[in-house]
Amino acid sequence: MQTKITTVAVLGLGAMGHAFATNLANHHFTIRVWNRSAQKGEDLVQKGATLAQTPAQAVEESEAVILMLANAEITLEIMQQVLSSLADNAIVVQMGTIGVDATQQLHSLLKEKRPDVGFIDAPVSGTKKPAEMAKIAILASGDSALQKTIEPVFAAISQAIHWLGEAGAGSAMKLVVNSWLIGLMQSLAESHCLAKQLGFSPETLWSVLEGGPLAAPYAKTKLEMMSQGTYDPQMQLKWALKDAKLAAQTSGPNQMPALQGIIDLWQSAVDAGLGNKDLSVIAHYLETQCDTAFTKG
Repeated sequence: MQTKITTVAVLGLGAMGHAFATNLANHHFTIRVWNRSAQKGEDLVQKGATLAQTPAQAVEESEAVILMLANAEITLEIMQQVLSSLADNAIVVQMGTIGVDATQQLHSLLKEKRPDVGFIDAPVSGTKKPAEMAKIAILASGDSALQKTIEPVFAAISQAIHWLGEAGAGSAMKLVVNSWLIGLMQSLAESHCLAKQLGFSPETLWSVLEGGPLAAPYAKTKLEMMSQGTYDPQMQLKWALKDAKLAAQTSGPNQMPALQGIIDLWQSAVDAGLGNKDLSVIAHYLETQCDTAFTKG
């Protein structure tokens, strides 16, 4: 078992993975990174990171390996590629949102093929900007004997760590948190559209909410995006849709009827070409749909 981690591999340099690698470099960890599109890691080389050509090269000599990949299929595929290259007694930290089943598959694969390697299930609560500021929360689960070893890594990239039990509990809680977030976003988008129809600006809506029990800071950020009409992604709509589907699949078809309705709507918005925008773009999509219906009427 590792007693101190000095070298960390980060596989996947999207908004979150890139932020993790940057913060780890700022905390003087030795960083090895890999991404399918290598150019996403070029700026990290200026911070001393090694930009690997393959995921197997990235994990060599790394005491901890962070997986921050797009979905379950890619995560399992990449893990198959790096199994034999993992350093002895390394710790694999799964931080993407891949669902409970895939997390358990990943854990079982490691136990069977690399029993010397530790596993931590640690998806995060937060989006791009909080991740860049190391203000996210980590929903961690796994072998309690690994907590002390991995926590300096987590401390470099987050402001809160919640240990939730055996491996898989972190991914389970992430589905719960995301189902709440997705419902909040949809409700906010609808309220914004109603406010606009009745002559109120997003700023006026927030001024009424501010200072009261409904004044979630997240809502303020998203209302600002709606007001400006800019939807630079903090969390892309297509990934939020993926997370919504994971939550619905886990709960069963009848447990979350409102979430299923959101999935159908957000799928339509993704199909309309909005998938790469911030999830708050759903407000724009709703306005477009209302304008179309009004014109037809």
